[in-house]
Amino acid sequence: MKGLILAGGTGSRLKPLTDVTNKHLLPIYGKPMIYYPLETLKSAGIKEIMIVTGKYHAGEVFALMGSGKEFGVKFTYKIQDEAGGIPQAISLAEDFVGNDKFVAINGDNILFESIAPFAKEFENGKELSRVLLYKGTIEQAKKSGVAMLKDNDVLQVIEKPKEPKSTWVVIGVYIYSSDVFSVIKQLKPSARGELEISDVHNHYISKKALKASKLTKAWYDAGTVDELLEANNAVKSWKNTE
Repeated sequence: MKGLILAGGTGSRLKPLTDVTNKHLLPIYGKPMIYYPLETLKSAGIKEIMIVTGKYHAGEVFALMGSGKEFGVKFTYKIQDEAGGIPQAISLAEDFVGNDKFVAINGDNILFESIAPFAKEFENGKELSRVLLYKGTIEQAKKSGVAMLKDNDVLQVIEKPKEPKSTWVVIGVYIYSSDVFSVIKQLKPSARGELEISDVHNHYISKKALKASKLTKAWYDAGTVDELLEANNAVKSWKNTE
């Protein structure tokens, strides 16, 4: 399998920190944020990885990550010229992925468990798509894609509901076959002018082709100053109890 780290965007909710650097280079307890999704992919045995980043501060990403040799992987880079949504960023990896299967992970996602079992099962099976779910808070659900479940089946993914009826958050780890690129080409921009990853999920739900796996340990999305602080403290506590 191949890997994709989504490290674009302007990080507007983290200004003024992101006026001077890429959001994904901000520190999470002694490491740049982007190291955590990289470690998540490596934990699944993935060594061919594309990093999609924005044109602002891209040079800093290149300088930090290099060829990947230091990390025991091989990096390819792609520039996302403007914010077009997660599916648009994923679409930039079509040539890189080819006919392979892949894991895409948001560059600000911090997981406390390996995704290796999910990735391996996907790689060896005939699935088209899989998402990972985390039992979050109401506040987390309000700013995320939320999975409506019946037993373990996802009936619908609702993007940023004002009054969530579920707190099963679809985190920023998406496992796909190359079929997803044709799905993305059919998407239409939402009211905010971007392609929505929830529309990809709902397409696969309509085809009975979306599988979901539930995380059993913590997950953090460091998208705001408060979340950045929370993630730092959580990783510190975790490291100090290892």
